[in-house]
Amino acid sequence: MDPGTHFAFGTHEQHGFVAAFTSSMPAHLAHWFLVREQFEPVPDQPGLFRLTEPERDGPRRTRQAVHDLRQKGYTVHADVALDPAEAPSPPRPSLPNGLMERRSRLAQAAAARSPQRGPALTTSRPVARPIPPKPAYAPTVHLTASGTGRSR
Repeated sequence: MDPGTHFAFGTHEQHGFVAAFTSSMPAHLAHWFLVREQFEPVPDQPGLFRLTEPERDGPRRTRQAVHDLRQKGYTVHADVALDPAEAPSPPRPSLPNGLMERRSRLAQAAAARSPQRGPALTTSRPVARPIPPKPAYAPTVHLTASGTGRSR
């Protein structure tokens, strides 16, 4: 193993998927990272951690832990089966969930005019209103003056 390696991942006959840290990694920091990646310390074997619930998609979770630690900048050694850089990811099942059809229907509905609204408005130019003719007489306005000189 390379002397600059921080973590090592592999399989163990008794404990399943395991992880260990090297002397180049502080023990408290390695413990913190591995616990957050769902590994637990193995009793009576200091420095060895096992994956919790390995029957629940253990290989994928271990590959994810390797990937996460590498993303954080740590050097990680992993068995070929557990190395996300070397192991091909399993094909994802493509179940038809109707999402594309639903999106297509929503787009068509958004583009169409709602039948609840009236007929479509036309885009023709507005018709000019006729101007009323000028009156032949001048309107007279009568104002009344108040007695106090101030308006109320």
